[in-house]
Amino acid sequence: MTAAVDIDMLASDHAEVEEKPFLARVRLRAQRRVLWMRSLWSDEESDSGLAISHAEVDRVLVSPAEMAGRESEFYQRNPHGRELTARIREADELDVKDPAWHWLRQFGLSKYETDLLALCIASEIDPPLRRVYAYLHDDATAGHVTPWLASGLFQWPPVVELGPQSPLFRWHIARPAPSGANPWAAIAPWVPDPHIVLWMTQGPTLDPALGNAVHVFHADQSQKMMCLYPAQLDLIEQFAFALRGVAPVQINLAGAKGAGKRVLAAQFAAAVGQSLISADAALLLGGDVTFSLALERAIRAARLASLAGALLYWQDAETANPKIWSAAFEYCPLMLLGSQAPLPLQPGNRAARRSIALPHLTRSARMSLWTQITSQPAPECIASSLLEASDIVNAARLAPAGSECVANACNTNLSLEPSELFVPMPCPYTWEDLVLPSILRDHLQELERQVRLRWQVYEEWGFGRLRPLGRGITAMFAGPSGTGKTMAAQVLAGALGMKLYRVDLAGVINKYIGETEKRLRQVFDVCERANVILFFDEADALFGQRTQVKDAHDRFANIEIDYLLQRMEQFDGVAILATNRKGDLDKAFLRRIRFIVDFIPPGPAERLRVWQRALPSHSPGGEELLHHIDWEYLAEKLNLTGADITAAAMGAAFLARAEGTRIGMTHIMHAARREIGKHGTLLRSDGWGEK
Repeated sequence: MTAAVDIDMLASDHAEVEEKPFLARVRLRAQRRVLWMRSLWSDEESDSGLAISHAEVDRVLVSPAEMAGRESEFYQRNPHGRELTARIREADELDVKDPAWHWLRQFGLSKYETDLLALCIASEIDPPLRRVYAYLHDDATAGHVTPWLASGLFQWPPVVELGPQSPLFRWHIARPAPSGANPWAAIAPWVPDPHIVLWMTQGPTLDPALGNAVHVFHADQSQKMMCLYPAQLDLIEQFAFALRGVAPVQINLAGAKGAGKRVLAAQFAAAVGQSLISADAALLLGGDVTFSLALERAIRAARLASLAGALLYWQDAETANPKIWSAAFEYCPLMLLGSQAPLPLQPGNRAARRSIALPHLTRSARMSLWTQITSQPAPECIASSLLEASDIVNAARLAPAGSECVANACNTNLSLEPSELFVPMPCPYTWEDLVLPSILRDHLQELERQVRLRWQVYEEWGFGRLRPLGRGITAMFAGPSGTGKTMAAQVLAGALGMKLYRVDLAGVINKYIGETEKRLRQVFDVCERANVILFFDEADALFGQRTQVKDAHDRFANIEIDYLLQRMEQFDGVAILATNRKGDLDKAFLRRIRFIVDFIPPGPAERLRVWQRALPSHSPGGEELLHHIDWEYLAEKLNLTGADITAAAMGAAFLARAEGTRIGMTHIMHAARREIGKHGTLLRSDGWGEK
């Protein structure tokens, strides 16, 4: 037998302080149990010289049912026992009404599991009770909680057993201590979860095991936020309400980073009168986290949401093992998952799941969000760029510093720095620099107007319904080299106030399977959101015709083309593709292009204008540069492209400068022969001197 414990120590030492009902319940039952144990031990004192007395052996061999009957009779006969029984009854009634247990009961804990948990938490609140537990165990080293101790104190029937499927264990509310050899034995020590102890003693609190990876969005806070996706919010409500009580529901919100998925989830929670617990899957479930630890954290997050009466939202859900969501539905009847792309549904996931895509914000939504955040005028980049909500919020903080700072912030958020995939191109030219036939110029100016007015037509006039997949504008500039395709793209970008980025085909095309699509996805995703024009030079290298499949290389090449066709159709930005082999492009791709502009070599009239623009009569300082130029001869006799003329004019300038003379026909013709020779053609002198 253990050392004697004064029964008075079981009475509350804080009588003047109101004790929690469950703690009073434990203390009173311990006091009553001590009476009974002492009564038994007093009968065994005659054999106290033995390590195990005869009376003790006889007592142990009595059937549990008979011993329980003797104990009940003792409490009825003993005056102190009757008094404690009455007080226990009162404490039990108060405990049922105690709000501290209200949220725990929703986990389906049985009466016996509640008894065991009360014992566990009581010793955490009042550590000296552990000596009492050791006394009642008749073992000075057993100052812990066991099912055997709970059975005796709370007079459980013999059939009560706690196993791995008990809600107490499944929800990680309490569990056998890891040191136990047999965790499900009657004498196995049990410990409560630290968060549950905090919740029971200090009130609602976040789970320390989840750290800073969880945040709370209160309903009143969410209701004040602007709803950027009212149609999607309606879809969430309809789906959730239709299956409420029928099946577990998982709602997958798919959208770009910063699109506002978490805010939308919080607004749905507020619509049903609940707060939102947001958990970061990348921090808690991703990386090298084992499945068992990830599942425990998922259960903890679900438990926290249930305790708080909130909905649970997982951000960056694609970073977790997909099997987690198949297991987690048992703990969360309604869960929201945020990801950049729809999540695959794993076999065995019996939850009803629906993926809801968040589209790019409309122009009016971007402007409305801006005006809600700041009173500063919205710069053009807010209206014209496909910014996400977080981009606008971050940019609005810089509004007092001016529109240039806002534009720089938007570009920074969109990661439009030069990379191996795309590089910026200068746009020094204007419409005056571009010499083209009038029909081509009109075609290009129509393209400019459509780019400039597309969001007003799509959104304000409602014509976006005719472009259900992508609302971008794609143009193809086709024609021989040197006919002005690149220059036209530069002129358009400059006229529209947009930056021009050239796709580096060497950086995009990769020999490894799947890498080309991955790199193209990066290019499209970034550039369609920014106020830029995407320029594919020599586009036939990427958008060539699909071939007959003869080997694995052909099959994967066709997959790349199929991906391009699909992605271009869904593209929301502005793209220009330049090629001098239009016939090599896939016909299915050509059907998806809004503008096809055929550039042709310049005629005499255009060549004359190009020569005159390429050869200025005077330097910026006023020095005369030209000497007896036969413009008609240059335009009529030299069948050069615009690029050839520009190169010839540059070469002639260097020749004249080297001689210290003005630019004359001799210099020009020498430079022109060099340019024509590049194409494999010889030009006769026609009387002009050789250099």
